[in-house]
Amino acid sequence: MDLMDGFYEILMRERYIPYTAVSTPGGMIWEWLVMPQGLSNAPATFDRCVTNLLQSLLEFAPSYFDDFFVHSRAMDGKTDVEVHKIHVRKVLTLMREHKLFTNLKKCTFAAKEIPLLGFIVGMNDVRPDPEKIKAISDWTVLVDVKGLRKFLGLAAYLHKYTRNYAEMTVHLSRLLKKNERRSWSAECQHSFEGIKKILIQSPVLAIADRDRPFHVVCDASNFAIGCALMQYDSDGVERVVGYQSPQLQAAERN
Repeated sequence: MDLMDGFYEILMRERYIPYTAVSTPGGMIWEWLVMPQGLSNAPATFDRCVTNLLQSLLEFAPSYFDDFFVHSRAMDGKTDVEVHKIHVRKVLTLMREHKLFTNLKKCTFAAKEIPLLGFIVGMNDVRPDPEKIKAISDWTVLVDVKGLRKFLGLAAYLHKYTRNYAEMTVHLSRLLKKNERRSWSAECQHSFEGIKKILIQSPVLAIADRDRPFHVVCDASNFAIGCALMQYDSDGVERVVGYQSPQLQAAERN
């Protein structure tokens, strides 16, 4: 659900109104009575306001700035759809009480999955946005440091889908060091192709179930350490919730 003109729902403190003044070509002075989007602290203020308003509903309606996401599961003998209707009504009731309005054109109801911050979030799992995977697969060759940085930046954004990501990028990361002699070696090409291959395979992670126990699988090499957060689902199948793998610094390798 998307809030309509959310920033404009917050009134400016009277003593700060003069700081928002703008002069028009016609010589008129305009001041904002509500919070404009250009203020440096406006996003944080708005996010804090929405989070506080939804505090009682955070269990099923988390927010990200002017968007909130209502998710539901079957419970107490009710189907997931029935529970979802209850949750949506609670959110809409709270919005009505605080005079908040939604932009219906940007709202999606009763969806099985939604795009969120570069990922596709479903009922039981989350996967990378296909557009980001396509960008990785279309990357044919790295010709300079700038291109390498862009590739590693995108790959790092998706690193939690990649097992032993830090170890796989050791040779590529070295090329970004200022005093390193840059040479595209066979190891670099192998790392480049390996990262692409893993991400193109469309990895899927399980959504963590806080009511079930977790366990961690660890691994280490001379250059990096890694782990996978694991969990058994309701069918007894072991699922990966996420991967983490930092590279070891020189002192840590001793």
